[in-house]
Order: sequence, then structure tokens, then C-alpha cells
Amino acid sequence: MRIMRSFKSSDSCGHSFKEGREKKWPPQVFSEMASVLHLSSGEREKSSPRFCSQKMIEWEAEVHICSISGWALLLVPTAEVWQSLFFPRYLASGSGDTTVRFWDLSTETPHFTCQGHRHWVLSISWSPDGKKLASGCKNGQILLWDPSTGKQVGRTLAGHSKWITGLSWEPLHMNPECRYLASSSKDGSVRVWDTTAGRCERILTGHTQSVTCLRWGGDGLLYSASQDRTIKVWRAHDGVLCRTLQGHGHWVNTMALSTDYALRTGAFEPAEASVNAQDLQGSLQEIKERALSRYNLVRGQGPERLVSGSDDFTLFLWSPAEDKKPLARMTGHQALINQVLFSPDSRIVASASFDKSIKLWDGRTGKYLASLRGHVAAVYQIAWSADSRLLVSGSSDSTLKVWDVKAQKLATDLPGHADEVYAVDWSPDGQRVASGGKDKCLRIWRR
Repeated sequence: MRIMRSFKSSDSCGHSFKEGREKKWPPQVFSEMASVLHLSSGEREKSSPRFCSQKMIEWEAEVHICSISGWALLLVPTAEVWQSLFFPRYLASGSGDTTVRFWDLSTETPHFTCQGHRHWVLSISWSPDGKKLASGCKNGQILLWDPSTGKQVGRTLAGHSKWITGLSWEPLHMNPECRYLASSSKDGSVRVWDTTAGRCERILTGHTQSVTCLRWGGDGLLYSASQDRTIKVWRAHDGVLCRTLQGHGHWVNTMALSTDYALRTGAFEPAEASVNAQDLQGSLQEIKERALSRYNLVRGQGPERLVSGSDDFTLFLWSPAEDKKPLARMTGHQALINQVLFSPDSRIVASASFDKSIKLWDGRTGKYLASLRGHVAAVYQIAWSADSRLLVSGSSDSTLKVWDVKAQKLATDLPGHADEVYAVDWSPDGQRVASGGKDKCLRIWRR
């Protein structure tokens, strides 16, 4: 394993940060203290979606979020990483220095520095076609950027009274123009924005506390999870509240849809990835049809399923489009749930917890399958490989571990971080894993 590239936080990387006291923050406030690193829809290579740790690229930077063409890594100013995402063409980063940066993946150098935010950049999200990046800051404002020019697109989207906690775009198969964006905030509301007109179309209120997680489903429904212990299901086109999902006894920290992977990758097919990153080819109608075909393949005959994880140590499996009663209550964790994820084929749910374990569950019934043990401290985040065969986890013990899901055992141990690992993600082409942590380094692991 060797380091391909290393950027220092104050010079090569370009982002700058104020000194801060060393402090252990609970997961719920990581997104409040953010900076962001993101990769867009490029950088997908033709190869089998298997993992090998022969090479490693490393960025040293106090960033809060990073995303590779669909992935994003969140780090706080104290270098704690909370979220990671990949997408195919550009790398983008958002930081505590209030800037958003786009990176040239071929030379691994900064391409554009985008200035517009006046406070920490806490959340970023790529449009499903990879042509726009949305970024939200602690001031509650959302800006849109063109990764090909580094310029702001349209006007600033302002309306939230507190910081942004999540951003989610309308699925590509529903609108290939990628016009609408949903945002959630600490102020307890969800807003739907027309990014072309630069105005708020709808304000969805009903939560009594902070909204912690947001998903735009492929059937035209919005899902919002909150610290008020509920999940609300909204019709995206008119903002009508369809139902409220109740059952958790504490904050709902995380949720995932069975179709998340197909929605994230849109019209991109991992099996057809090329060595050189390419933009999506074809007319809007052709792109829409490809995205719809991939979505329907994963969705199957039934409706989307949703899994939620909470501070109450439990998970619930729901069919939110049909019923407000859960399909299953999944117990076994001995501490709060940090993250839940459906496998790309939607057959398995994985959950990461502060109890040092990852648990696997049947994605249709919620039945317990196995526990993956090996970490000696809290597991913060997990990510699936494109073929659903491998799972990578990042932990407070400073290591990443790659698990063989079929054998239900450890496949590879990836030491390298000098401190806790808070964010991991796997690129849609299966070729790279990104990780970030308290050691102020972003690492990309590849063959």
C-alpha cells in the first residue's frame, strides 16, 4: 500500500480553518460542524467491482464532507468525518472556510474555488445527472454550482431559519432535467425548491424537532426523519402529508430506501463503466428511460421499502407507501444505531452501531442474519460494493474493515488512519473506497 497523493489542509488543499478545541461530538451534531469534500460523476473504471488495497490516495485536510461522483465524506473542523458519497466525473469539496472546491481527478489538483457561502458548508449533494452540485451551509442557505465552470448557477436559495441537515434531488427517472431539490433543516421543516426558477415551491411542516435525514423516493414520495421520533411521508408534487410512521422511542438518526443505490446512480450502469470518465450520453428521454429501467429492476413488483435506525437501539422496516405500521421491528444492537444501508440489490440491510458490531438483516422480512464483529470500538459508517458481495466499515478504532457478506467474515483489514474513522463510501464502479477521519486525512483506497 502506498500513498499516491497528499494535500495539506492549509496550503495545497487550499481550505483554511480556525483552531478549535479537541472535543468528542455526538453523531447528531457532526453535520452542524461541517466542511465538505465531494467527488462527482466521473472516475469510473472498467473492472470487476471487487476490492483490493494495493494503492491508496490520501488527502490531508480539515474538511467536513467529501463526495466522489455520488459519494461524500463529512469532516468537522476538528477533522472528524461523518458522511461519504461518490458520483462519476468531478471531485467537489465544501469546507469550514465557507468555500466549495472542484478537483481535477486526472491530476488530483484543485480545478475551481467557489465562493458564495458566508458560513461553514455543512451539506452537499450532486444532481442525478452530475451537472449541478447543491451545497447548504450553517446560515441555512443553499447554493447551486456548475462543476464545468465553477460558477454559481441561479440565485441563492434562502428560507430556512437554521442550518441545513440534508439535501435530496428529485430522481432522474421522474425528471431528467434535475430541476427540483428538497432540503431539510434544524428548523424542523422540509422545503422543495425549483432550482431553475430559484424559488421555494413548497414548505413541509409538521415535525416538532430537527429533521435529521431526508430521502426523495422513486415513487414520488419524500421521507423525512426527525428528532421528534417520527418519520413523515409526503407527496412531493403537492406537499400533502400522507402518513406519519411512529414506533421509535428516541431520535431517528438514519434511514435508507431499498432503491437508494439505483436512485443515486441514475442512468449510470456500473457494469458499463469506462476507463475515462464520461458524461451521460443520449437525449433526456433516453436518459430517463435508462434510469427508470434500472430503478424498476431493483424495485421489483412491490413498493419501496424503508429502514430506519434510532437512538433507542432498534431498527424498523417499513412499506411507507402502503401502511403506517412497520413490517418488522429489528432488535439486537446494544447501543444507538449510526447508519443503515440496503445492499445495491436490496436483499440485505446492514446496520452499524456504537456497540462495535455490524448486523445483517433480510431486506424483505427484517429477519436477523448475522453479526460482523472485529472492531474494538464504535462503528460509525458502512458502505456496500456495487455487486453487494462486500461491505466496508469505518470505526472509532482507526481501522477500516472489508467484510465478505456471503461468508459472513472479515475479508481485509485496512489500517492506515491515525485516529477514528468517521466516514466511508464505495464508488459505484466498485473500484474505490473513500475514508476520512479525525486524523484530518481523506484516503481513497483502490487496486
